[in-house]
Amino acid sequence: MHDLPLLLNIAAALAYALVGGIVATRVGLPSIVGYLIAGVAIGPFTPGFVGSQETIGELAELGVVFLMFGVGIHFSFRDLWRVRSVAIPGATVQMIATTALGYSLARHWGWTPEAGLILGIAVSVASTVVLLRALMDFGVLDSVHGRVAVGWLVLQDLATVAILVLLPLIVGADTGEQSGGMSAVFAVSRAAAFVAFMLLVGTRAVAWLLRRVVRLKSHEMFVLVALTVALGTALAAARWFGVSLALGAFIAGVVVSESPFSHQVHAEMLPFRDTFAVLFFVSVGMLVNPVELIQRWPEVLALSGLVIVGNSLIGAALTLLFGYPVRTALIVGAGLGQIGEFSFIVGQTGMALGRLDSSQYSLILAGAIVSITVNSFLFRPIDRFEHFLEQHPRLWRLLNRQRKTSAPAEEPRRNHVVIVGAGRVGHHLAEILGTLGVPRLVIESDWTRVEALTRDGVPALYGDAARSTILEHAGLAAARALVVTVPDEVVAAIIVAAAREISPALPMTARAGSESGARHLAELGAQSLVRPEFEGGLQILRSTLLTLGFPSRRIQAFTDEIRGREVTGGHVDDEMTLVRKLTAGDLELEWLTVSPASAVAGMTIGETNVRVLSGVTIVAAERDGVVTGNPGPDVELRGGDRVAVIGRADQLAAASILIAFAIAARPGEDEPSS
Repeated sequence: MHDLPLLLNIAAALAYALVGGIVATRVGLPSIVGYLIAGVAIGPFTPGFVGSQETIGELAELGVVFLMFGVGIHFSFRDLWRVRSVAIPGATVQMIATTALGYSLARHWGWTPEAGLILGIAVSVASTVVLLRALMDFGVLDSVHGRVAVGWLVLQDLATVAILVLLPLIVGADTGEQSGGMSAVFAVSRAAAFVAFMLLVGTRAVAWLLRRVVRLKSHEMFVLVALTVALGTALAAARWFGVSLALGAFIAGVVVSESPFSHQVHAEMLPFRDTFAVLFFVSVGMLVNPVELIQRWPEVLALSGLVIVGNSLIGAALTLLFGYPVRTALIVGAGLGQIGEFSFIVGQTGMALGRLDSSQYSLILAGAIVSITVNSFLFRPIDRFEHFLEQHPRLWRLLNRQRKTSAPAEEPRRNHVVIVGAGRVGHHLAEILGTLGVPRLVIESDWTRVEALTRDGVPALYGDAARSTILEHAGLAAARALVVTVPDEVVAAIIVAAAREISPALPMTARAGSESGARHLAELGAQSLVRPEFEGGLQILRSTLLTLGFPSRRIQAFTDEIRGREVTGGHVDDEMTLVRKLTAGDLELEWLTVSPASAVAGMTIGETNVRVLSGVTIVAAERDGVVTGNPGPDVELRGGDRVAVIGRADQLAAASILIAFAIAARPGEDEPSS
């Protein structure tokens, strides 16, 4: 067998992470806890297989790059600005206060000032990944409470990126030399130059590059350019500007977020981010010595308490202080009661600088594992605690002052129709809906079509709808309907299944190419199905039957029943029964135009005695485009009017002679000779 240490370590790390993630999810814990424990299991401090820390650590660097790139894509100055009145001062004060508490705790344990500062910074930053998942599970991500919490963590992320740049200057290298003022200014200047260059030049260059690659209509090329932008920018930032890989990847994500291709880039990078992020968390867990942590349980308990209780109370108190309601304070406090990926990166930076040892870093990891585990339970008692406060009016009025109104936000899409595919059918449907005043959004993976839609004023989202993340941006939960026009049945099935997960009650219409494909789409949840080739055959059948003189009403019923059997697989009559229905003498409705020379022109409906003479019933009348339903006997018929009559085929024939063609004597005139 070949000696393949790299593949062996990757396979073992992913396999252990898979088991750990499944177990954690089954017991109601975040999957990240399972990944960290998987790292402990393959680490050098536990029996069994021992992974290579060096090999997995190098792969973990990719995890850091992709994590930070994803954070950059999601970063939004707009979102931060909406809740700036609480997020900016609140996050700033909270990070300073928690850092001070962490520093004091570390000094109490006898740590160096530099190690204490790194510990304080690490425990002051909550995990955005864990928070977003908790807000989604609690159903408040799109509420003002969720926006405040997300804005708070956006500010934390931004501050931490800046701290990572300055940390080597603040704590110095392991040579013991502190960086001087000029060195700090030089380093900050290089970082500022990099950020300015990327925002001013990189934004245009990346958008231009993505647009050119999109025009090639090559999925592989698009993925390659996304990977190149993420990794290339991170490496270039480290090589030429002397900043960290994390900062380079973050700024690359911010640059991509300004392009119209950001949603698709995020969707394409998601598998890489998730895979290498798992390896990152596994590599972090490999550094944990469980025996040592058990022996130091008082320190683990104290640090975990600082994160869970300290961060939560500080965040909630500051939210109340800035005038937001109790519910917002409780949600923000619960969201801040954990630490995660940024804390690991800060800790790793401290180790790289020689200011933290492995046992101190393990303590940070233990605090993260405990806090993430407990955090999943912090949101559950919020409703009960809020109800308890309401039962004490004086305390409620003291806390729930609500000086602030809800943070303004862009109105989310609602009651719109999402159309997947902008071919002839999708484009035409979007135009018709626009004419009818129905809000719509088209998802298309061909950029030239997106450009054409945009020129026509049709809202369009570039991306592959088979990626569930693209559908999430389309607002399916608030949509009126989903129409899938893509010709590939496999892709259509993926889209329908993903849409059903996002919005179970959403009405969906899908295109199918075969009977089996249509039935599969129906099983996945598509209520209406269209087979273009089959519909073309039905149209030919309809035209043929009309030429042969069969009534249109019976032809419609005939084709509808065939469609029901062939497209949806539903139970309908057999062929002979359908033919008997087609040729049966059922009642029909037909519109007739009153001839100016007919016997009934100038007479009221009652005077015409049409029902007695022909057997039909007039059910509607139209004059000058105005339709009157169920007209009374006093309504006068004039030449050019149209009337809707219902009856058997022979009765309709008699009525057409009487109303539309006959020239007969008026009542009172001489009868014609026989």
